[in-house]
Amino acid sequence: MKREFIYAPAKHPNIVVIYEDEAFLVLDKPSGLLSVPGRLPEHADCLETRAQSEYPEARTVHRLDMATSGVWVMARKREMMRHLGLQFERRHTSKTYIARVWGEIEKDEGFIDEPLICDWPNRPKQMVCYENGKPSQTHWRVLERSNGTTRVELTPITGRTHQLRVHMQHIGHPILADRIYAHEEAFVLADRLQLHAASITMRHPIGGEPITFESPAPF
Repeated sequence: MKREFIYAPAKHPNIVVIYEDEAFLVLDKPSGLLSVPGRLPEHADCLETRAQSEYPEARTVHRLDMATSGVWVMARKREMMRHLGLQFERRHTSKTYIARVWGEIEKDEGFIDEPLICDWPNRPKQMVCYENGKPSQTHWRVLERSNGTTRVELTPITGRTHQLRVHMQHIGHPILADRIYAHEEAFVLADRLQLHAASITMRHPIGGEPITFESPAPF
């Protein structure tokens, strides 16, 4: 299903800083804003360039989908970028997301282990592929059931593109307002993608102390 897309992120506030020190920044990314610039000139506005207007040395460590909101980390020094980047690459970080999905899930929790690959003719869409897909695992836990929808906590074990969105669609519970993966009934139930990066735990690049940052879901 082809749905019209117009890139028009909110201009205010410019950025919301959750935490900062000499090593890194933690920002609260809004839904509808790209993490990094897109290829088209009209997609130049993004959280990275907004952050760099106030912190010129800041560099992107990881990404969130444009429609996803929540906790986002940037390094402030080159050596810190390498340190933090390796934590993400080696899965030494722990992230949790909050989502609202279509349908009332019967079980209270579960584990999805479905390999994913890019659906190349329809990119950036991803799909489950048992022949060539990369291993992808997600743990989910029900928080609330209400009026034909379910609020869930999602914990990705791997970090594939669109992993949470594809996995929830695959088990029959697409995330509400998902422009790519939701069927029409789920798409119209919210005015933005109901997926939020609620917390991240990592080790401080100076000293190695575990540290957690949180952002309450706005839905």
